[in-house]
Amino acid sequence: MYKLHSSLLIGKGLHRECYIHPENSNLCIKIVVAGCDSETLREQAYYEFLEKHNVSWKMLPKFYGNVETNLGFGAVFDLIRDYDGEVSKTLEHYLSSAEETKFNSCGLSKAIPSLKCFLIQEKVITMTLKAKNIVYKRINYTEGILLIVDNIGNSDFIPICNYINFFAKKKILRKWQRFESTLLATYPHNKMLYRMLTSSHR
Repeated sequence: MYKLHSSLLIGKGLHRECYIHPENSNLCIKIVVAGCDSETLREQAYYEFLEKHNVSWKMLPKFYGNVETNLGFGAVFDLIRDYDGEVSKTLEHYLSSAEETKFNSCGLSKAIPSLKCFLIQEKVITMTLKAKNIVYKRINYTEGILLIVDNIGNSDFIPICNYINFFAKKKILRKWQRFESTLLATYPHNKMLYRMLTSSHR
């Protein structure tokens, strides 16, 4: 059994908390702390689906199974870290500050469309794309990539998008368009974000 404590806590959502793995600092453990575990079960089933279909893990953390902890069973994933070893911060962090957005604009302007291409090419379905569920992994001082660390999967009763490329692409593009609209509405004064999104459509 792994013992988790507050000093290892790195993230907290409505239903789950994320801790650094006590024996491997490159892994994290997600614990359900509120509500049922249906979201976790759906997510894990989708990860198994992606594994069977040989998805690229370039922009997704890998899932390594469940372990027992003092807080209950937890799911083990890659912990995304920057080139300097720091835990990667969310896209929300970078967009909430115009200064941070401007400083990282070169990397983000490439990383955002790259994530969109990745989702389409790998046919990765997400529930809802949110800036707080995406981290920006800085691979050097000026460059980075975006990874989706939460809320992936397909909740459709008949998940046809998982198997037919045409429908998968349409669904991904719809969700991406909604994602961009949400970003612009959430950060209306971030002019650099507007420039990055509009330039990615050219």
